[in-house]
Amino acid sequence: MLDMLKVETKKELILDLEKRVNDKILERTNYELLKKLIEKADTLDEAINIKILGTHYKKTGFHFDPRLEKLSDTIKYFSKNNKLSFITDLNKLHHKLIIGDNYPALLNLLVEYKGAIDIIYIDPPYGKDNMGEFADTNYENAITRDNLLSMLKYRLILAKQLLSEEGIIFCSIDDRNQAYVKCLFDDIFEEKNFIASVPRKTGAGNAAARNDAKLRKPFDYLLIYKKSNTVLKKKIVGRKEYKYEDSLGRYDLAQFQATGSDSTRSDRPNLYYPVYLSSDGKLYTEPQPDTIKTILPKKVHGEDGRWMWKKEKFNQDANLYIEYNDGFLYRKIYYDENEDQNVYQVEEAWLADGKYRNSEGTTQLTEIMNSEKVLFNNPKPVDLMKWCINLHPNKNAVVLDFFAGSGSTGQSVLELNREDNGKRQFILCTSDEVTDTTPNGIPYDVTVKRLKRIMTGKCYDNTSNFEWLKKNEPYGDNLDVLEIKDVANFEVTPGKTPFDVIDETLYGVDKFKTIQEKINWVCNNFEKNQKEVEA
Repeated sequence: MLDMLKVETKKELILDLEKRVNDKILERTNYELLKKLIEKADTLDEAINIKILGTHYKKTGFHFDPRLEKLSDTIKYFSKNNKLSFITDLNKLHHKLIIGDNYPALLNLLVEYKGAIDIIYIDPPYGKDNMGEFADTNYENAITRDNLLSMLKYRLILAKQLLSEEGIIFCSIDDRNQAYVKCLFDDIFEEKNFIASVPRKTGAGNAAARNDAKLRKPFDYLLIYKKSNTVLKKKIVGRKEYKYEDSLGRYDLAQFQATGSDSTRSDRPNLYYPVYLSSDGKLYTEPQPDTIKTILPKKVHGEDGRWMWKKEKFNQDANLYIEYNDGFLYRKIYYDENEDQNVYQVEEAWLADGKYRNSEGTTQLTEIMNSEKVLFNNPKPVDLMKWCINLHPNKNAVVLDFFAGSGSTGQSVLELNREDNGKRQFILCTSDEVTDTTPNGIPYDVTVKRLKRIMTGKCYDNTSNFEWLKKNEPYGDNLDVLEIKDVANFEVTPGKTPFDVIDETLYGVDKFKTIQEKINWVCNNFEKNQKEVEA
């Protein structure tokens, strides 16, 4: 799509291939051929398709057959739905809901948001067996694993370009596909940028009624990756305390015996030795005439442990920095004015609390929509999205969800802003999928109505008799609803050309003063980008 970004993007694709050569995944001769093809590619889509050929995971043995993208002669662009968009206060934040295929949506977002998205959350369709009709119709009626990985690969390549250098991306995935999708993320975001795979308890779990040997699987997983320079948010829960003081200054005590992994004698034999306490309170590694106690590093169950220091360092520094107290040895940790004196809460990579379960997401959506019908299967709970977003330190973050579904991510952004006075903005992308309970499509029957109700306190028909409003105040803010439209790149009918129908103000650009400026901008930013999945 983006002529303006094409040269830069080609360089990024070639750099990714070069890394594969260095990692001995791609042969140098194949790299040179692919590099030439990418440089000669007419469009960004063609360049991405060529790069895909060099990413088949030969190093790990992981392989899938990609469904290559095809091009047509139309340009995809944003068109504002003024009937569904709303303003509560021009001085408040503007959020976006994009309706249509998320692939052209991501391409269009690159015009304004390349390198500017701080947080991405996605919950892609897992497969027919797991998601029923939703997954069956969501991706060309063919959610095989190859289709899932192909669909994600193209979109993750674009998502990486949208992420800021401090950005972070989350992906919910089930246990059947977690291993495959993690390999895909390792390929695109690099394994060194992997942060965690967090289990989430989704519910009670199901076992086959006729097969007691089957294990219940009440979990899915949350993959977390950073772009490059991400620093996770740290919650301050107190200040370091220095309870003791000697001639060297104030200090606190920490165990001298090692804990955690690699903390046994067998792990580090040279760090296991007896310590002898003399009658004058001094410590030695050799017996003394006035030894009154021998101290050995022992684990809770009697296994031999180990100390933190080698014997040589102990002999040199022990009587300055090691203290004996009630049968144990402690290191003195002295106050340093140049060190961060805050105590931080460490987040656990484990989401078992009931507020993170799918049932909570269903309850939240039901209270907002006032519907007895199941309008959307397995909506993610707002608290799960808040947990993700809260890991990023920027309270003014731009948050993108390009499998937005029922809109839980949008609500989580609004709630967090209210809780901590943040100014986060959300961008939601959701496909125009029709189901039995959403005849107008999920975005029109669920997503936009949910956002309208929680942001303004009213439905589009001005009614306000829904359960959520009895316990909550509307969040305010403004919403731009954008739809994906297309125009032939050869269209010349006055008023219908690409220069007429594409609105630059929807891309963060002021209205152009001359038609020539508009023509130049369109030509520099748009090219044909229609794609379809190969049968």
